[in-house]
Amino acid sequence: MGGGVAQRFNIYLLIVFLLLLCLHESCCTPSNYLEGSVIMDIRADALLPENSPTAAPLPLLPLLAPSPLTPFTNSTVPKLSGLCMLNFTAVGKMMSVTSTDCMAGFAPYLANVVCCPQLEAILVILIGQSSKDTNTLALNGKLATHCLSDLEKILVSQGANDSLPSMCSIHPSNLTEGSCLVNDVSEFESTVDTSNLLAACGKIDAVNECCEQVCQNAISEAAKKLAQKVYDLLSLGGTQALSDHSTRVGDCRSIVLRWLASKLDPSHAKEILRGLTNCKINKVCPLDFPNLSHLIKGCSNGISNQTACCIAVNSYVSHLQRQSFVTNLQALNCAASLGLKLRKANISENIYNMCDIGLKDFSLQAGTQESGCLLPSLPSDVVFDQSAGVTFLCDLNDNIPAPWPSTSQLPASSCNKTVKIPALPAAASGQSRLDIKYKDSLLLLVASAAFISLV
Repeated sequence: MGGGVAQRFNIYLLIVFLLLLCLHESCCTPSNYLEGSVIMDIRADALLPENSPTAAPLPLLPLLAPSPLTPFTNSTVPKLSGLCMLNFTAVGKMMSVTSTDCMAGFAPYLANVVCCPQLEAILVILIGQSSKDTNTLALNGKLATHCLSDLEKILVSQGANDSLPSMCSIHPSNLTEGSCLVNDVSEFESTVDTSNLLAACGKIDAVNECCEQVCQNAISEAAKKLAQKVYDLLSLGGTQALSDHSTRVGDCRSIVLRWLASKLDPSHAKEILRGLTNCKINKVCPLDFPNLSHLIKGCSNGISNQTACCIAVNSYVSHLQRQSFVTNLQALNCAASLGLKLRKANISENIYNMCDIGLKDFSLQAGTQESGCLLPSLPSDVVFDQSAGVTFLCDLNDNIPAPWPSTSQLPASSCNKTVKIPALPAAASGQSRLDIKYKDSLLLLVASAAFISLV
């Protein structure tokens, strides 16, 4: 960014900070724990249709601004069951990262990209690391219930959202063997080509893995071998196979990931697991598209009634922006999905271009409609600092147009080298850490730990 842009951004942040400070002094009560109200965007509400496309749209994220105020963690000591054998203290630093990634105020908005992938990763790592002592890669039903409950209590005591299992659809059964009965470490290692698995997954190329699938293919191969062994054992024992093959392979994949986590140090295992998860989540659009009737009606006359169409488009998009943060690649998928639905409704004009809709418009907005926040397509974490507040990587890159589908089919995968997609921010280029102060249009959004206490 040029000096003029940086200066204007600094002035903007200073104004927002002073506004928050005034609000905090005049209408706030002290709070040490993030639970909160929200600030709705006026411009979005002005464009809402007479009948909302959803019965109860999610609120917009509170204004994000820099303010080194109170920490979000509380000081309670959780009362644990005493029955879980997982060593939580051995991954204490990672527990803190998880609680920050899933902090109370942000978890619903970061669930898909940050919170739930991190929560799933730490569960895999905890079971994998414990297998060094237990020689098993799964928990039984009772232990799974106690351990998941204990993990939740620890995270909540550190400031995490208190609805993580339901938010991330994690149940005690996710910690068990499921239908993959080969969970003994020795039996696993005699069944799977572990040297090939470690060679493929001991280190992954975070950028190219999603397309080349070197590690993913090795994991799938190992899971299939385990599933086949389970089937053979059940057949020899005269036991009817109760689950279908795809379910068993999926359960065995969990066993493979736990074994892999047992062979790597926790931080390295987390990097691998989060990278693999992002390969999956970046392929789809996580947003729900509510009733399109108001939008279709507004744009049914096409360019001949451009004003009415764009009002309807902006109104509809404002509801999408109340759901969650998305990555830049997810935004591409969301733009394509919505465009395809509109094309099927006989709207052939490029209304994205006509109404100036960009990729940022599909993600939750950071304070104003002009500051849409796209998360990087590579894994990232939320960071909490006593003096700096809460920060996370956010792409504020301007003028990335939303691509209008040229056909009635979803676009080919971005892995197809012949497919031209809009220029994406540097966050998708594979750099895991960046000097992001006014560089490559990437900024650290700093979220005040006090804004949630605004009333």
